[in-house]
Amino acid sequence: MTEAPKVEFPCDYSLKIVGDAATDFRDAIIDVVESHAPGIDHSSISVVDSRNGKFQSVRVTITATGKPQLEALFASLKATGRVHMVL
Repeated sequence: MTEAPKVEFPCDYSLKIVGDAATDFRDAIIDVVESHAPGIDHSSISVVDSRNGKFQSVRVTITATGKPQLEALFASLKATGRVHMVL
């Protein structure tokens, strides 16, 4: 079994967060992300609707400081009840 590559922190870390499409989905997700990774570059945020318009994905890049930060961020996103996937 090969070991996963080690991530050197701090680093730029790209996230794609998928949930049900809603007018406030982007803002709700960015609020959660900023609570764990303040100072994100808002000009780099993109929102893409699915082909049928049912889902949206928010892409954002954060400065990741360590595994505990990422685990807490993923837990907070899941706790919103609005997120289906984080890639």
